[in-house]
Amino acid sequence: MLTIRKAELHEASVLTEIAFAAKRHWKYPESYYEIWKDELTITQEYITSNIVYVAVFENIVVGFYSIVENKEAFWAGEVYVEKAFWLEHVFILPEYHKKGIGTELIKHTLNVMHDNAIPECLIFVDPFATGFYEKVGARFIRNSKSSIKGREIPVFALMNN
Repeated sequence: MLTIRKAELHEASVLTEIAFAAKRHWKYPESYYEIWKDELTITQEYITSNIVYVAVFENIVVGFYSIVENKEAFWAGEVYVEKAFWLEHVFILPEYHKKGIGTELIKHTLNVMHDNAIPECLIFVDPFATGFYEKVGARFIRNSKSSIKGREIPVFALMNN
């Protein structure tokens, strides 16, 4: 049975492991992970400062998501990040893919958005995950430069209806 609950501070390293494992599933060049190291590393401060929930299946944390509010727009290298709420991470251990966990995390995200009066969350979407976000009702906004030089990624919006 799947449960979704708030992340606990002591789970930061587990969430980091999940983020890297999920990203590695797509077999990107190893050099990318060094570039992504900071954004894939979840700290206790990150958990304290943002909305972070974990998916627990059979007493194992198998995935998580986070909502981050950027109170100001900023540039991260060549990537423009708008002032907005962002669905920053949705990661699931690869061995738990295709079990409906991602869809449940998005449903939970929408409930949290509703409860917190968040009208929409923007999402930098991994190109391999585009189909998933389309399936769960997120809409394509634009393409954006990536932290990987010469690469673009889609930006989607998840709307709180």
